[in-house]
Amino acid sequence: MDIGDLRGLSTVFCMAAFAAVVFWAYGPSRKSYFEKAADLPFADEELAVDEDEVK
Repeated sequence: MDIGDLRGLSTVFCMAAFAAVVFWAYGPSRKSYFEKAADLPFADEELAVDEDEVK
């Protein structure tokens, strides 16, 4: 095994790792998790509005 084979194997490994991350991120099972995470910045706004109404 020479350096060319090692470089080829590392390229294939990196491509497989990238494909796994893309599949994990865009998989249908993660959609609800990411939708909830997208709403997190707005969670404090509702709390702040409620506190202003009480005062």
